[in-house]
Amino acid sequence: MDSKKLTLSNGAPYFEHQDSQTVGPRGPVLLQDFILQENLAHFVRERIPERIVHAKGSGAYGTFTVTHDISQYTKAKLFSKVGNSCRMFARFSTVGGEKGSADTARDPRGFALKFYTEDGNWDLVGNNTPVFFIKDAKKFPDFIHTQKRVPKTNLKSATMMWDFWSHNPESLHQVLILMSDRGTPHGYRHMHGFGSHTFAMINDKNERVWVKFHFITKQGIKNFTDAEAVKMAGENPDFAQEDLCNAIENGDFPKWTMFIQVMTEEQAKDFRWNPFDVTKVWFHDDFPMIEVGEMELNEVPVNYFAHVEQSTFSPSSLINGISFSPDKMLQGRLFSYPDAHRYRVGVNAHQLEVNRCPFAVNNYQRDGFMADSSEYQDKPNYFPNSFDEVKPDPSYKNYEYELDSAHVASYNRNENDDDHYTQPGLLYTKSMTAEDREHLISNIVGSMKGITGPKKDEIINRQLCHFFRTNIELGMKVASQLHVNIDANMMNHSK
Repeated sequence: MDSKKLTLSNGAPYFEHQDSQTVGPRGPVLLQDFILQENLAHFVRERIPERIVHAKGSGAYGTFTVTHDISQYTKAKLFSKVGNSCRMFARFSTVGGEKGSADTARDPRGFALKFYTEDGNWDLVGNNTPVFFIKDAKKFPDFIHTQKRVPKTNLKSATMMWDFWSHNPESLHQVLILMSDRGTPHGYRHMHGFGSHTFAMINDKNERVWVKFHFITKQGIKNFTDAEAVKMAGENPDFAQEDLCNAIENGDFPKWTMFIQVMTEEQAKDFRWNPFDVTKVWFHDDFPMIEVGEMELNEVPVNYFAHVEQSTFSPSSLINGISFSPDKMLQGRLFSYPDAHRYRVGVNAHQLEVNRCPFAVNNYQRDGFMADSSEYQDKPNYFPNSFDEVKPDPSYKNYEYELDSAHVASYNRNENDDDHYTQPGLLYTKSMTAEDREHLISNIVGSMKGITGPKKDEIINRQLCHFFRTNIELGMKVASQLHVNIDANMMNHSK
């Protein structure tokens, strides 16, 4: 094999890679050693700001294939016929931890998908849970602050975590999932994925339906117990990364089946809860799962930083036939996610290999850090113009619709939004086994024992009221194991 010359970034070959230029064998290093300068200068700039949330993650490329016809719901070209397929990229992650945190920490898991379709890249950015802690993006910075570190001590705090949750009972549904064994999945291959939000699909007749996306693991659900997760965090904090890479390298390609739930606009008006509330689910008996296709991951990226760390996902990356809903959390993410990427990776992040649309991109965005003109070259940077052939296509016009109200206000609650307890109660009584409930209570108690300080009793009692409203047995068992005396006042508050 022909050897390759060692070169600087400008392509110039050089020899002195390991020895700096000095004045004599023991003399000081010379500033003129530009080889030393270049290597050190690049080295100290090798990191970009880590994600505020979802900092620790794993990614892989794969293929999505349509197996069932849903063209009656959407005009998206990807779903126009059975057998269509596209390349895709998936990134899984923990949420609250930093980049060096353990893969098995008790945390939701990010489930972000990028589909490279002929109509542009479609990002479906969700979690391994069908609901979330809060329903309004205005609360998001405060919520995430409680999942991070105390400004003074730089330590994690059960006190501020439970303080926030106890003040926001809408979080209860997600808290029960988090505190169950589903909060410590056995790697990324053995968990479901959800778009979580309500999205819209629009068909070729310009008819809209509301949809939820589900990705059901074909490997089967598998979770760590709390003790197993803690043990693994010490033995191998990169367990999920290793598990995913090993499976793919060994040809055991992980697969998920994609389903959708569909709700008509008429059904949405009559739904018991606000259908755009991300703290609620749609019951499968009322809105059955409709199979769509299969996702397979079969390629480990050749370079983690270039592909996984620099990958960007946003719910605003939508394609014709798939759109958003009035979900207040989703609406906030439409702005916040691309804004985060512009800060973290740069305004031209979409030109990087992992984020680049492999089909035509024709626009008038130019310049900025790391601009690459290989696609647009000397084409005009304004529209309209007399020189290029780019024309807006009327078949891609936005869906037009009427709003239910013209009244603007900062609404605290929508219809039926104060019911924070029915669905968590059903999760506890109907979806969990006796062993699940036992582990849930043990995990809740273990976490709440970390609450300290002068407001300890107040925080615990406020959260216990939420547990009692969810299920009396749940409240009694948590209170008993926390050695809290249940008084009549607490019981009255929970009614």
